[in-house]
Amino acid sequence: MRKIFLFICLLGSLYPSFAQNDVVNDAGKSKFDLNKPEREEWLKNTDAGLFIHFSVDAQLGIVISHSLVGASDEYVERYFKELPKTFNPDKFDPYQIAVLAKLAGMKYIVFTTKHHSGFCMWDTKTTGFNITQTPYKKDLLREFIDATRAAGLEVGLYFSPEDFHFLYEHRIPISRTNVSIDESTRKAYDEYTRRQCEELMTKYGKIDVLFIDGEPKELVKQICWKIQPDLLITRGAINTPEQTLPGTKLTGPWLSPITIGTAWQYQPTNERYKSGTRLIDLLIEARSKGGSLLLNVGPKPNGELPIEQEDRLREMAAWYFINHECVDNSRTWVVGREDNIFFTTAGNSLYAIITGEPEWKEGERRIFVLHSVKAGENTKISVLGQNSRIMEYRANADVGCRFEQTPEGLAVSVVKAQRIYDDHRWPNPVVVKLENIVPAIGEAVIVETGASKREGDGGLTLSGGVYQFKEKGVSRARFAYRRYAGQVETLYAGKWTFTDCINLDADGHFSITLKGNDGALEYKAIAQQNNIDIDGESKVAP
Repeated sequence: MRKIFLFICLLGSLYPSFAQNDVVNDAGKSKFDLNKPEREEWLKNTDAGLFIHFSVDAQLGIVISHSLVGASDEYVERYFKELPKTFNPDKFDPYQIAVLAKLAGMKYIVFTTKHHSGFCMWDTKTTGFNITQTPYKKDLLREFIDATRAAGLEVGLYFSPEDFHFLYEHRIPISRTNVSIDESTRKAYDEYTRRQCEELMTKYGKIDVLFIDGEPKELVKQICWKIQPDLLITRGAINTPEQTLPGTKLTGPWLSPITIGTAWQYQPTNERYKSGTRLIDLLIEARSKGGSLLLNVGPKPNGELPIEQEDRLREMAAWYFINHECVDNSRTWVVGREDNIFFTTAGNSLYAIITGEPEWKEGERRIFVLHSVKAGENTKISVLGQNSRIMEYRANADVGCRFEQTPEGLAVSVVKAQRIYDDHRWPNPVVVKLENIVPAIGEAVIVETGASKREGDGGLTLSGGVYQFKEKGVSRARFAYRRYAGQVETLYAGKWTFTDCINLDADGHFSITLKGNDGALEYKAIAQQNNIDIDGESKVAP
């Protein structure tokens, strides 16, 4: 009787020398990591990349690949046999997409070479289920790679070792769990994956970034790093929180893949696009926490970007053109934010990025007090993109930048004086550049969001902890919470509700019981230091 292996357990049996080292720690980073330090440093300096999800089922405007799981035999048969006959992305213009991405601040593009369905977007010898066997006929991946390089961006590939078409051809039910494969089929599966990885790493020259989605990652990592040792592997080697951002700053390299709407692939119906302002805010928050935003788009079946996606990228391009220096090659500040003002640093400059002020009118002066900043001997202040001397049609307007050190903090006074839109309404963040300043606090406390517990009376007890707090004068903390409707919905969630502040115990622990809160909640612990909220990671209470 042939031995049966569980697909989800292949890592340990197939690659024992690597699997024992590929334990993902609490930060989501693999311990088996051959990424070179200079490549990880490059990612730390990189504000954003563009992710492109595109496959044969874009023609249906549905979730990429996943509709095959649990599908009827007829659906599966028609998917694999009929969809390739009509797939013809003849309007795909990767150079124009790359140019737009570059304008929007992206430094690299990651393209789906093969998603879980198994459809290959390159001229592969491993399967006939590929782009050259469609009316398009050409190697679309080569066109993407050549165009991305021509635009001056780094080339990234997405690759899924999971392959539903392989399962279909071997009469194995399509699933992402409980997939049973006998030993000889497993070996054929591994050989299939090996050949595909070798094609991708040898046919197209230097590849800069690889995003591995699915198992077994170890085989892919082993082959690809052997052929291209300078390759930066993201998912599979470093932290890649999906459809969300970390709650706090991270010291290691990380990126967050986030969709421009709710869907990874083109979805013409039942889609909710994030506003351009929301996407800019996500980029800013990622940079304030030391990471990179990998923003996803999905071309239409003919290869064109939907106008809604292009519009948002152009709005991001306008903001980036004005404010690029606050996100390019930037680092984190002692705190990530103060309320709606986020911080990044570069050289001797601090950038205070003011979000959440859509009603700030052109020509209006506003004053903001910064508690984590103090003026130095030669402090200077300016607003990125404007000279703060001249305002259109207002000859004698006072649009200069000023600052004053007060007992409460550094008060900065600036005017939104640059016309960006015809209607004089520019709802996106304004960036104040502060040169030659010093931090008002040496180091932020460490805040940990603890466990939650449902009580017998229906209450929900939240716990948290604050560390290295006594010498910093921190004695009080609180929680924020809101309804949780799922991973995708987190970025569409409502505003946080805040509890009252309570005193820390001697060890820095604190807890609060909420009454009458049925259903899942997202919550986080928050300490107060120098009138600044220091957040812990968000957690979910089921």
